[in-house]
Amino acid sequence: MRYLPLFLFIFLISCNNSEEKLTAQQIIDKTIAYSGADKVANSVISYNFRNVDYLAERNNGIFKLTRSFEKDSVLIEDILTNTNFERLIDDEIVNLDRKVASKYTNSVNSVHYFSVLPFGLNDKAVHKKLLKSSTVKGKEYYKVEITFSEDGGGEDFEDVFIYWVGKEDFLIDYLAYSYHTNDGGKRFRVLKEQCVKNGVRFVDYHNYKPLNKDIKLIDIDKAYEENQLKKVSEIVLKDIEVIILE
Repeated sequence: MRYLPLFLFIFLISCNNSEEKLTAQQIIDKTIAYSGADKVANSVISYNFRNVDYLAERNNGIFKLTRSFEKDSVLIEDILTNTNFERLIDDEIVNLDRKVASKYTNSVNSVHYFSVLPFGLNDKAVHKKLLKSSTVKGKEYYKVEITFSEDGGGEDFEDVFIYWVGKEDFLIDYLAYSYHTNDGGKRFRVLKEQCVKNGVRFVDYHNYKPLNKDIKLIDIDKAYEENQLKKVSEIVLKDIEVIILE
């Protein structure tokens, strides 16, 4: 009996070590499963973001991503598929030069990409790296860095993302990214509200930027707790509807 406390101590240490040995891939797999993002691959999802309607149809790797809005009493529709991009004005296809088409493509893809995270984090172009764990607002998180291959990573393949995944619930409460377009910068998103629609978790965020551009992306969670970030916007999805395809 005198050895029981030592046995329990060794057992607890072993459990803690096994927790820390989760790989970045295992953590991402868990957050995809726990958030229901695995269902997104075969689904029809619609929502409104900043007075623009978005519709995403995905079926076994085939996708059609749409946004539509009215401007000066004219209906504008942007449609992005696996193969091309089209802009329609009152149902008529508009000819666009390559630079403008690329700009609209990135804009449509970006909103749809962020709306269903962590879906997409197992794409072939994605590289995952486990960073040192951190505690934010008293909650423990895994930190996973995401980078992209140039081949398949899109025009913004140089962007870097970090996700804060809860150690107990495996849900993403914070994310940060650095970007290079429009002179570049960094953003830090903080969970505002969350909801579950047909088994898929959606998150609204407070969106922050560093007061000091020299703050490193890896340290931006510390900067947030030290009030070194400035809120610049909110990311809120409205009227979310989800249909899961069989």
